[in-house]
Amino acid sequence: MKYSVSEENYIKAIYHLQQEVDRVNTMLLASTLETKPASITDMLKKLKTKRLLDYKPYYGFKLSAEGNRVALVIIRRHRLWEFFLAEKLKFSWEEVHEMAEDLEHVSNKKLIDKLDAFLGYPKFDPHGDPIPDQDGKIQKEEHVLLSELKVKAQGRVTKIKSHSTKIMDLIAHQQMNIGSKITVKKVFEFDESMEIVIDGKTTKNISKQLANNIFIANDK
Repeated sequence: MKYSVSEENYIKAIYHLQQEVDRVNTMLLASTLETKPASITDMLKKLKTKRLLDYKPYYGFKLSAEGNRVALVIIRRHRLWEFFLAEKLKFSWEEVHEMAEDLEHVSNKKLIDKLDAFLGYPKFDPHGDPIPDQDGKIQKEEHVLLSELKVKAQGRVTKIKSHSTKIMDLIAHQQMNIGSKITVKKVFEFDESMEIVIDGKTTKNISKQLANNIFIANDK
């Protein structure tokens, strides 16, 4: 079954919110989609009618099993396009998210499967988020926030928490990428900012706010 761009945007947004809360509410979804709560009700009813949503007014809502399956298909398309744009067309990682927001609605399964094969079946997108496979399975990686590491701890950048252009631009300016090796050299008591060494050669000072957006696979 094909879904409208608007329906797919709602499904994906609800899926991501479900990773944070058990049942999503109208206000939370409205804030995420930057729209008015009153305009959301009709779409929720449509998704419920299509059996994509478990929805009861005033009790919150969550995706059904079929809704979760559809969400993972959309996310798979989005992250594969991000990988293609970054790795093959050499767009910077702060650019690819917005472009993939449009491309994710190209729903031809044969095209997406061929794209996956062409790219070598990548497991993670340029921001470190896992790419669902054809069956909707996701490979997860254990990681912690950079801000949680202690002095002398080492690790590898695995994921960026926020995909906002401002944060991605700042991380790129700090010469960090997915896979960069990080060593914590010093944590400043005053504001908990950090002095880190990147790939064993570049020393940078970063704020706690930025460190709270960078996930690290702790090499201990």
